[in-house]
Amino acid sequence: MAKEDYEGMAQDIIKNVGGKDNVDKVIHCITRLRFYLNDETKANTEEMSKVPGIAGAVYNSALGQYQVVIGPAVADVYDKVVEHLGSSVVDNEATNAAVEATKAKEQKPKNVLDWFKGAFQTLIGTITGSMIPVIGLLAAGGMLNGFLTLLSDPNLLGLISTKSDTFTIIQSMAMAPFYFLPVLVGFTAAQQLKSDPLVVAAIGALLVKPEMIGLSAAKASGVLLGMPINAHFFGLPITIPNYAYSIFPIIFAAWLARPIGNWLKDHLPVSIRSIFQPLITIFIVGSVVLVIMGPAITMISSGISVAINALLNFNYALSGLVIGGLYQVLVIFGLHWMVVPLIANEIAQTGQSQLNALVNFTMIAQGAGALAVFAKTKIANLKGLAGAGALSAFAGITEPAMYGINLKYGRVFWMANLGGATGGLIAGLFNLHMYGFTGSLIGFPSFASPKDNPNNLLIFLIASAATIAVSFVAVYLWGFKDSDTEQAAAQVEKKNVFKDAISK
Repeated sequence: MAKEDYEGMAQDIIKNVGGKDNVDKVIHCITRLRFYLNDETKANTEEMSKVPGIAGAVYNSALGQYQVVIGPAVADVYDKVVEHLGSSVVDNEATNAAVEATKAKEQKPKNVLDWFKGAFQTLIGTITGSMIPVIGLLAAGGMLNGFLTLLSDPNLLGLISTKSDTFTIIQSMAMAPFYFLPVLVGFTAAQQLKSDPLVVAAIGALLVKPEMIGLSAAKASGVLLGMPINAHFFGLPITIPNYAYSIFPIIFAAWLARPIGNWLKDHLPVSIRSIFQPLITIFIVGSVVLVIMGPAITMISSGISVAINALLNFNYALSGLVIGGLYQVLVIFGLHWMVVPLIANEIAQTGQSQLNALVNFTMIAQGAGALAVFAKTKIANLKGLAGAGALSAFAGITEPAMYGINLKYGRVFWMANLGGATGGLIAGLFNLHMYGFTGSLIGFPSFASPKDNPNNLLIFLIASAATIAVSFVAVYLWGFKDSDTEQAAAQVEKKNVFKDAISK
């Protein structure tokens, strides 16, 4: 952000802390503005987080400070804020102490493991930061899809035919935000990573264009390194997966679009820049995603699907423990899509899927984790987001819970996975069967089969109860506390480091 942009940013900050009259003192550390407010309830955190250049905001009750996460430019923004508020809010001694204290906390990674841990945390911070603006849409879509399942499933209410236009229209309303995630997340990720949001959204649209979806479903002309070759690009054989519902490839695109777009901005004549900068950026970034990311994701996913299949054939109970505990890790990076054909193949050949039964409990577990946050937090907006995320996950859509709550507060995700492992283990020990695709709690009719296994539904209910109990208790006791919101804001600071890793 150029220095001239700090003027408007400072005005927005002052407005969202409750105005000039609400500020007693303001200091800063190496990444945050720290306000001492006369009435902290007047601060508008939701609007503050929407201000371009601000990575997050949180009230630190222990210090009595309302902290606004800026990143490396914090001193410049501070100067602009003080220009508007006047010298009476300045406390140089406290500012110097805060800067020194936070500098002391900055430690370089001690070893390679620490480096990878930091890199992973940065990546997760970037993913969740990109997803947060669309979580409300996803939660709404998930709940609408759950209601539609209740109304249309013949084993439930059966009021709407799945073959009717009404069903198609309502399902499209519910699932459109998920299908077009590459477009929505492309826009928000570009805002986070300082690339052009419209250009990256256009690349997301490229990935889900009907012709591209058609290529992903085309019959393979061959196999290369275990990957089906379903397209050629300038004669180069490539594999194109279905990018609908995906987020990781477009976040990579948003990261790559920044240095390319900035280089073009610096080198193209002004007279042709408005056309050729987006044109060249879309072509280069889109090509890299299709030629590199698609095959890479497909190769890794194929290897994972082979390993999962081998594990299922080896021991169902052990599979339940491992898959139940770790499957949602694959979902984070979009590596689970090669697992879907395994489920479809199982159902087509045998009429049931053990793998889908195990995946089912990972969804319930993430919902229970969000439910525990809902029960424990005293932060109103977080409680609302956690409640919506839990309902959506129990209706079969985990993204709002995963990206809005569980991954953002990392321990929630891992503690919830303990419940998934528990449910999966019980399912494996008692040879649970699943006879449909619809999962989570809303999918209980998929487990009803009195002819083949009269106790099957009972096993599902017991395993579900165990999943919810373990996930809820683990998250409530060890996975979350309201002070974690401050750590999440610090995590966003790490994301700022990632954003500024490329200066041009």
